[in-house]
Amino acid sequence: MMISLPDAKGAFSDYRLSGKTVPVARLPERPARVVFSAAHVVADPFTDNDPMGLATVDWEATMAFRRYLADMGLGIAEAMDTAQRGMGLDWPGALELIRRTRQELPGALVFNGCGTDHLDPAATRSLDDVRRAYFEQVEAIQALGGRLILMASRALTAVASGPDDYVSVYRDVLGRCDNPVILHWLGDMFDPALAGYWGTDSFDQAMETVLAIIAENESKVDGIKISLLDKDKEIQMRRRLPAGVKMYTGDDFNYPELIAGDEHGFSHALLGIFDPLAPAAAHAVAKLGDGDVKAFRDRLDPTVPLARLIFRAPTQHYKTGVVFLAWLNGFQDHFVMLGGAQAKRPLPYFVEAFKLADDCGLLRDPDMAADRMRRLLALYGA
Repeated sequence: MMISLPDAKGAFSDYRLSGKTVPVARLPERPARVVFSAAHVVADPFTDNDPMGLATVDWEATMAFRRYLADMGLGIAEAMDTAQRGMGLDWPGALELIRRTRQELPGALVFNGCGTDHLDPAATRSLDDVRRAYFEQVEAIQALGGRLILMASRALTAVASGPDDYVSVYRDVLGRCDNPVILHWLGDMFDPALAGYWGTDSFDQAMETVLAIIAENESKVDGIKISLLDKDKEIQMRRRLPAGVKMYTGDDFNYPELIAGDEHGFSHALLGIFDPLAPAAAHAVAKLGDGDVKAFRDRLDPTVPLARLIFRAPTQHYKTGVVFLAWLNGFQDHFVMLGGAQAKRPLPYFVEAFKLADDCGLLRDPDMAADRMRRLLALYGA
């Protein structure tokens, strides 16, 4: 199939789709790696709410995508930044999302984002304000039977005076957790408001603080997800984790190498890019479980250029690329996002994402994807 696509200067040329499709696979009950996909949400395009107002979610389409992930045996990281948490989806909406996923998929592997996003950082006056906010979300999610991912707190960044404040707050919050949690170290490339998290701009000093928190609360920590887009930093910390604490890669640039691992260990996965890459992730990790590292790398390595495009700076707008591919693949009938975030990337970005997804075999129905791409081009007057 051919489609005429523009370049960055508006000049059109014919592009022939590859016709490749990633084979369907399902992870076994005990996969070689624990794999979470941080899942997006589908907006209701018919709401009368303004794009920057109260979020209105299409719950059926949102839940259908989660069923799709669970059917492949993938874990779901719910109500995280991929779901536009704090960037379109507020805390009441996140809790409703967590409740619905828990109800719909009671047997699935699901961990849920728990933070302080209902607390205005500008109005935060003390560490106790942050503690109370964390406690509220911990209790609400655990009341639903949900497992926790402790998300980084903008409010804590605003009021903490140094590393000791982080140690104190995390000690108290972890003390309220019923089951081991996943900590989340989110870099400021994903959220500029988190610059200086852990009380320092130095990675080495921040790592020592996090390791101290884990050592003090080891029985309460399942693992830590690092989203710094720096494989060397992740490996450095991975080698220093206690034996029972997992490293979950959040590196959407270097995930094949980090998941494959080395002679000293490997990373599990909790990735936003595993939303659009879900079938490739399931197929690759299934092969890894068979001991076929080459097949694992052959499946995932070609997806890296697409991931690097989707997560290019400004990185926080990666959700736009994720939802674009979900629309191309028929998981939703429109390309409308909470907060109008579909407008956060330019047309050449979408054209390149279309090509790279095709080259990776990630367009489930090339005819439908090409038709939708033409509709997007028409919207831009192309």
